[in-house]
Amino acid sequence: MLEVPSGNGEPSLNHKIKCPKCESTSYRKNGRRNGKQNYLCKNCGKQFLEPTFSEPQESFLTASTNGDAEKAVFEATEPKAKQLPEDTITEKSLDSGSSTLAQELLQSLISNGFLESIAFKEVIQKAQLFFESQSEPKQGIAILLLDAENIKISTNTEKYIASICQYPLNVKIAFANWRNSSMGKQDTELYERGYQLIHVPEGKNSADAKMIALGASILQSYPTTEEVIVCSSDGLLIHLCNELQNQGLSVYWVRRHSQTLQVENRRSGDINYYSLAMETEIPSLEKVVQQIESLIKAEQQAIDSRLSDLATVTNLFYERCHITSNKNKSEPEEIILTEEITPQALETEIGLESANDATIVIKSINSKEDLEKVIVEILGQMKGQSSETKFSVDVLARELQKFVGQSPNSIVKKLKLGSSFTKFLETCSTLKLTQKGKKFEVAIASGS
Repeated sequence: MLEVPSGNGEPSLNHKIKCPKCESTSYRKNGRRNGKQNYLCKNCGKQFLEPTFSEPQESFLTASTNGDAEKAVFEATEPKAKQLPEDTITEKSLDSGSSTLAQELLQSLISNGFLESIAFKEVIQKAQLFFESQSEPKQGIAILLLDAENIKISTNTEKYIASICQYPLNVKIAFANWRNSSMGKQDTELYERGYQLIHVPEGKNSADAKMIALGASILQSYPTTEEVIVCSSDGLLIHLCNELQNQGLSVYWVRRHSQTLQVENRRSGDINYYSLAMETEIPSLEKVVQQIESLIKAEQQAIDSRLSDLATVTNLFYERCHITSNKNKSEPEEIILTEEITPQALETEIGLESANDATIVIKSINSKEDLEKVIVEILGQMKGQSSETKFSVDVLARELQKFVGQSPNSIVKKLKLGSSFTKFLETCSTLKLTQKGKKFEVAIASGS
């Protein structure tokens, strides 16, 4: 049996309306929109219209045809009541024969002649357009109601408030006595920003009263309203907030405390704060802690980068001074190199331990084993002087250069041990190389 809405616009007894959002059957009537009954869900607060007859007429008609009737179009559309004798048309006969008359009319409408006619096709096209227009979801909007005598909202503040809303802020209305000299040129500024200006006479709470009167009936002027922003610090506006909530709308109450705006979501209870002086949102304590941690981490990365740059400058300094080892393998492994660089210069530029003599002990490196042995020796000394077990590759490079008198990259390339010092460390079985961010750390491998 096919169920259709009753003729008076109310749902039929056999059809139970459900909330389109939470599918609850607990609702109440909430005025009318565009001539249709509007309902408010008691469970989630969603507003929705009465359901329309959404089953396409074409499928309804064609599903019932049996192909036996062959009546003409004019016969199908002619009322059957006119074909009955006038003396037989009485109230009793109409009541008793209403079911039969409806069946005869339906059989006439689904005849082959009518279904193949141009008139029927036009009816189907109009019906399809009607159902498509009804099925298209309407975009909700947000509306801002501003007591301009109480709160002044800049462009950036307005953008922040709009960002909190779930729907686009399409309508902005400002209330004030615009003849008051204290308003200055606010009317011109707000009008250029798209506000509708409502003038009220001079008097206490005059703007508030007008806001309540207009805001309470906002759905009549803007049926697609979903959110309302009430901007006023006056406690009287709580009556408007409650009334709008009872109509199923989401309400944001914006109040000012000194140089801070408080934006309260009346439905969820969430509160956001905005600094008028800095024109920025005041984050929660958790967000502040996260920002501080982010700044500290960024500063640590910057310090690591500066240390890396300092190591590069140090290596270039050594290269510039031409500190080279003796290439004669027949000479002893340890040689004495006298330089014109003073110990104070070494201590200042390189940041190494202070030099007490003007001479530096340089070790000759002639193979991979020699280089790896020196590195393990240096790491052992560094570990003995510190509680750390891992050291930055840059720090190791500076200490190695102090021992051998050459930059580690130069040694690696000269002995053809790899493209860089870091690549060489990866090949050493006695060493363990790990990456930390963009930097590398090296340690003596366990068991070495």
